[in-house]
Amino acid sequence: MDVIPPSSPREPGALSALAARVLGCLIEKELATPDIYPLTLNALVNACNQKSNRDPVMEASAREVEAALDELRQARLAVVFAGADARVPKYKQKLDAVYPMDAVARALLGELLLRGPQTTAGLRGNTERLHPLPATEEIEAVLADLAGRPSGAIVRKLARQPGQKEARWTQLLTGEPAEEAPSVSEPVTVKMVLPTEVDQRLAALEMEVKALREEMAAFKKSLGG
Repeated sequence: MDVIPPSSPREPGALSALAARVLGCLIEKELATPDIYPLTLNALVNACNQKSNRDPVMEASAREVEAALDELRQARLAVVFAGADARVPKYKQKLDAVYPMDAVARALLGELLLRGPQTTAGLRGNTERLHPLPATEEIEAVLADLAGRPSGAIVRKLARQPGQKEARWTQLLTGEPAEEAPSVSEPVTVKMVLPTEVDQRLAALEMEVKALREEMAAFKKSLGG
């Protein structure tokens, strides 16, 4: 996995990469470890920078995570929780306030926010740690529902890349996915254009080499070789 900066350019209205990671972490921890949810800022920083179950890996500071939380709060996707026993502010996700969905759909979306594009089978395997899931065919139906919402698609099925057996799903909360680079199995042709001067020098060298080979051949023939 590559380590990337937590902030990056984005489309108007789309979440930043770090805000998406924070939202994914809040969804994950609510489902996987409800006893420690809502999360403190420190717990969120650790969750965002986690090395496992994350792709790509990030290195975000507390200040950057705070900025991402402000971004989510402005988008009505997160709130500060201040319970009677809370010594420090804690944070909760409010995905359903903007995008109503059941727990299965929320878990699937959370995994897409944490790990990036995945096949249906891969997504099912990764999400089972968060919530009991139905059969793969039913998961496809859940994803298709998220992709076909009248208010706007939340996920999308990407075109299958050459060399890949299955197409992958991606989340759209961070905007339209960037065009994917060619897969390893897809041949890439690179054409090098040399400056005229260099091209002429190479041509002259080729002629010299050819002449030397002819002279060597003639010399061997004279020796009876």
